[in-house]
Amino acid sequence: MKKRFNLLMEFSVPLLTGVVVALAWANLAPSGYHHFIHAPMLGTRSFHFLTNELFMVLFFGMAAVEITKSCIPGGDLYPLRKAINPLMATLGGVIGPVLVYLGLNAVIGDPTLTRGWGIPTATDIALAWLVASLVFGRRHPAIAFLLLLAIVDDAIGLAIIAVFYPDPLHPIALQWLGLTLAGMGVAFLLRRGKAASYWPYLLLGGGLSWAGLFKAHVHPALALAFIVPFLPPPPRERQHLFEDDPRDLSPLASFEHEWKVVVDCGLFMFGLANAGVEFAAIGVATWLVLASLVIGKTGGIFSMGLLGKRLGYPLPAKVGKKELLLIGLIAGLGLTVALFVAGEAFTDPLIQGAAKMGALCSVGCGILAIIAGRLMRVRRRP
Repeated sequence: MKKRFNLLMEFSVPLLTGVVVALAWANLAPSGYHHFIHAPMLGTRSFHFLTNELFMVLFFGMAAVEITKSCIPGGDLYPLRKAINPLMATLGGVIGPVLVYLGLNAVIGDPTLTRGWGIPTATDIALAWLVASLVFGRRHPAIAFLLLLAIVDDAIGLAIIAVFYPDPLHPIALQWLGLTLAGMGVAFLLRRGKAASYWPYLLLGGGLSWAGLFKAHVHPALALAFIVPFLPPPPRERQHLFEDDPRDLSPLASFEHEWKVVVDCGLFMFGLANAGVEFAAIGVATWLVLASLVIGKTGGIFSMGLLGKRLGYPLPAKVGKKELLLIGLIAGLGLTVALFVAGEAFTDPLIQGAAKMGALCSVGCGILAIIAGRLMRVRRRP
């Protein structure tokens, strides 16, 4: 039973189910769907608020865990020289989509769509891992390269949300960020005091961080991204990304072990709250986002990865040009974070819906990558 449940998580079944249900509901009974999503559910708070402002705190907290683990001794980003090439590819995977989006918008779009440039910058980690496993096999070095890239560009996505997408109806109130700094200070003191449980970090540090961001009108879903790096890690990381080490009892690992299933299952709620787009909403923003993910991600990652190699920072073993090209294509899977950013970038429902449709259509990158992998005869390592 446990193995079967883990399989459901690995194949992103909760997220994809939420997306399918939202699409069907929004197109068959749009008024009922939007009433459910936006009507008060817990006091004055809607399902959309509970999902995007509270649940996503845990989602981005998990992303922060993986980044933190990657930076400690034994991690995939340690030492820094080992990570130079994937970091350069990440830079290409962020700049490439932005350039494609702004360039195409100047030709076929209009100024009202300019704010959407941040939508195609991030990669859906779970779906990218799934597709990469099907293309390369689970033990191929390309998997670690892709996951590092996806995690770092998601971190950049967090920064983009915080800096460039504040609530347009409520200007940033910087003084409240003092609470977030206080939360970080509490987390620092807890670590100095060798607190053995992650709960004080989450409740005290995370609570202050969330309140500060909420009051400052910066997206509070980022609250734990400022606190998780203070959770004491193991002295050395023994596993690769997303692999569990039963010997690791550190607060950082305990937080990940005990909440990962909740986050995986909760992605059904995220899909349901954010993917309810009517097919009639397809518009210019759809093609801008989709083209930026397909062309910008693939071209940016491929070109910067090769540049890094020429500068003396080699690609992993068994990763050549065709593998790097496939990595770029798989990274075009923008679903989760792209949907999230689209909801922050636009307030106009029609434009927001069109942009979200582009993020949803990026699932096609995975299908293209699987087909291309077969045609290129990429050697899999099960």
